[in-house]
Amino acid sequence: MSDRRDDVLAYLTSHNVATLATTGSDGPWASAVFYSSDGFVLEFLSSPRSRHAQNLATNARCAAAIHEDYRLWTEIRGVQIEGVVQALTGTRKSDAVARYEAKFPMVRSDQADAPIRAALERVEWYELIPDRCFFTDNTQGFGHRDEISIV
Repeated sequence: MSDRRDDVLAYLTSHNVATLATTGSDGPWASAVFYSSDGFVLEFLSSPRSRHAQNLATNARCAAAIHEDYRLWTEIRGVQIEGVVQALTGTRKSDAVARYEAKFPMVRSDQADAPIRAALERVEWYELIPDRCFFTDNTQGFGHRDEISIV
């Protein structure tokens, strides 16, 4: 295991979109979601009727990837996480919403337009609690990947 925890935490903080990979009765599915983070935990909102939320309701295990759209293999950097997703409630939900609103002010009630406010009334809040995390960094050599300790 590598000790690049600070690099990964900074990467998670400085990026906005995670691609979630879920599985369900119709097979595998990938979805992009905006996220905030609390350490290595990713917090996101989704419609409970979305395919990925339906998949997570029956199989909470998933994976996520956070990366940029690179043109050169030698520049590729990104985070891969696997873990379990759970719906947020209570204080944990309130804290996640506050972090999310700080990162994405356009969802704050004093800034959101009517369509966003209406959409926010239909979402659920979730967190991806990782049990494994990897940091790919091809600037360190092609295919360079470190497993990151999340505890």
